[in-house]
Amino acid sequence: MRRPPQRAGSLRGFTLVEVLIALGIVALALAAGSQATMSLTRNAQRQSDLVLAGMCAENELAKARLSRQMPAIGDSGSICLQAGLTFLVTTTTVPTLNPNFRRVDVQVRDEGSAPLLRVSTVVGRV
Repeated sequence: MRRPPQRAGSLRGFTLVEVLIALGIVALALAAGSQATMSLTRNAQRQSDLVLAGMCAENELAKARLSRQMPAIGDSGSICLQAGLTFLVTTTTVPTLNPNFRRVDVQVRDEGSAPLLRVSTVVGRV
């Protein structure tokens, strides 16, 4: 059987409104995907910064523990380079109730001075 030819007016397509609605839905989906990707990227960068800051803090605490003398009471600052990033390290030493021990606090900040990490330990007289 042969089909009769269809007229040009009877062909049905999408209207402009339908196409615009479909484009709007696709744009919203792409925007949501982009936001999710950016959030994951920021989270991964923050995690990397925390690991590197932890290395800087642990290095300062190890210096205090391995020193042959009690750390001096007060504040000191230094710069720590890890994986090409610069971190500002502040070490604060305070006395404890027992004169044979001192508490050492290390705070690590990024270049923008946002605090990343704070670690403490107690150092005893050797």
